[in-house]
Amino acid sequence: MEEKGRLSEEQGRRLISIARKTIEKELFTKSTDPGPDEAGVELGVFEERRGAFVTITKGGSLRGCIGHIIPRESLLEGVKENAINAAFRDPRFSPLNKNEFKDIKIEVSILTEPKDLPYGGEKDLLAKLRPGIDGVILKKGYHQATFLPQVWEQLPKKEEFLAHLCLKAGLSPDAWRKGDLQVSTYQVQAFEE
Repeated sequence: MEEKGRLSEEQGRRLISIARKTIEKELFTKSTDPGPDEAGVELGVFEERRGAFVTITKGGSLRGCIGHIIPRESLLEGVKENAINAAFRDPRFSPLNKNEFKDIKIEVSILTEPKDLPYGGEKDLLAKLRPGIDGVILKKGYHQATFLPQVWEQLPKKEEFLAHLCLKAGLSPDAWRKGDLQVSTYQVQAFEE
């Protein structure tokens, strides 16, 4: 991960704990008071504006994933908002329920700033992508979608990765071959339970 600097493992564990406590409060108390893992946090890096995603899995399967590529608030506030949205507002899934809470795993991904990836056709695009390293954003008009670098684990072939990303953006699966998409890449520092 480049740019603003890496978080320590302790800071990453703290963000995961804050994400979990935020979901737990929403499920069980509806309280907005800071919990023990948020109270007294030395803000520092948590005050920086960074893109972040929160991913929830259950039994190894995706259960929710929401985030912001471009930060709208501090890292701390973004992780809390994305935790709530991943747990209760991801349109692909029903809201998380109390019975599932003990079975979920949480991952927090901190993003670098996206950089445009100029390319001259499908072969050039394929050559420039770095599986497992780059998160990819595709844009065409009002259509846009992203896959975090972790998605390469499920879709290791570049052509398949791009086809699924096009579908996620509401485009035909071969839209990436036409050379008229805007492509950007970013990297992440991921922390998981």
